[in-house]
Amino acid sequence: MRSGLKRRLEYSDYAAIPPDGKRYEILRGDLSVTPAPSPQHQRISRRLLVRFEEYFHARSVGEVFYAPIDVILSPEDVVQPDMIVVADPEQISQRGIEGPPLLVVEILSPSTREYDRSVKARRYAELGVRHYWLVDPEARQIECHRLTSGAFRRVVAAEGEGTLIHPDWKGLAIELEALWR
Repeated sequence: MRSGLKRRLEYSDYAAIPPDGKRYEILRGDLSVTPAPSPQHQRISRRLLVRFEEYFHARSVGEVFYAPIDVILSPEDVVQPDMIVVADPEQISQRGIEGPPLLVVEILSPSTREYDRSVKARRYAELGVRHYWLVDPEARQIECHRLTSGAFRRVVAAEGEGTLIHPDWKGLAIELEALWR
């Protein structure tokens, strides 16, 4: 006997979810819901956004977007990362960003920490996201990963009051002290 419920959701199902202030995503057709971000999360996001715009826009490397924005990686994979950098303008559509962005940034929270580090990281790698950053306010750390042979490998990390210098983007320096204050 069929229940009538779909086992795997697709973009059309996702698009039909009524706006209710929650953050919905689907990975491999499975729905996840997370609460709105905390004020600390939003402060870090805003400060990182300013730095990214200064760097990526000034060099015409890519366009920076921040949540909420739909990133449609496949019909069964629609996410709303905290921040992304899109290098290919052809990926920007009326629906959102279509295909893997150059960079995805997730700011960890207690409710998403393990999911972002495991399930999301694996799926982002499988779908071709080239760079994945994890910003951990609790540990006061940023980890930068690069897609290598189908998996993410840590390229650089910085913590505390240090400065993050990314080897792939000359001149990109993130002063961590400014993020955490």
